[in-house]
Amino acid sequence: MIPLKDTTPRRSFPIVTLLLILANVLVFIHQIMLPAAAQEIFVRTYSVVPLKIQLALEGRHYGLAQACIPLFTSMFLHGGFLHILGNMWFLWIFGANVEDRMGSAFFLFFYIVCGLGSGIAQLMFSWGSTVPSLGASGAISGVLGAYIVFFPGSRILTLVPLFIIWFTARIPAVIFIGLWFIMQFLSGVGSLNSAGAANTGGVAWWAHVGGFLAGVFLARGMGGGRRATSSYG
Repeated sequence: MIPLKDTTPRRSFPIVTLLLILANVLVFIHQIMLPAAAQEIFVRTYSVVPLKIQLALEGRHYGLAQACIPLFTSMFLHGGFLHILGNMWFLWIFGANVEDRMGSAFFLFFYIVCGLGSGIAQLMFSWGSTVPSLGASGAISGVLGAYIVFFPGSRILTLVPLFIIWFTARIPAVIFIGLWFIMQFLSGVGSLNSAGAANTGGVAWWAHVGGFLAGVFLARGMGGGRRATSSYG
């Protein structure tokens, strides 16, 4: 299912959401313009590599800051055009109203904390792996977690593929996001049963699960945040 639009009106301009999208796009442009060898070094340097953190905690080869700073920088890296397109589309669809409800300053704090939490969750399930973990999807999963707290009854205009037939439907957010989360969790559990999964790469399912749960927890703790008074379509 592909979300096309949410139907909840917002009152404020989503400046932080747009700036986050812009930051991700600019980093991605820089990344793909590097020569192939430099791209690999760039990704290895700024992505989360669990083995680096393990060695840093053991006092070997890496400093702790050097190993842990990528928990932040990895949020702005992507593995390809479809990766960044999907992430930024979800951020725009769901982030604007979450920012409107929380306020821009809270939303930026929230986004970063969810991204860090998602990275730590993935780290716990891939300890010792040499595979770089990157992408904004963990932080955006937190946005989905907040959205389901704030707007469970909002209708999401969704493109639904059914074999060769594609149609649109207005699906309640609690169902759309709930199904999404169940898929992430079951996929994460399935990855635990895959031999050598920690070192084969693929989707960071536990980053999605961890980011989502962090988003739900923080959104409930913030009590809905504050709302602005301007109106934008």
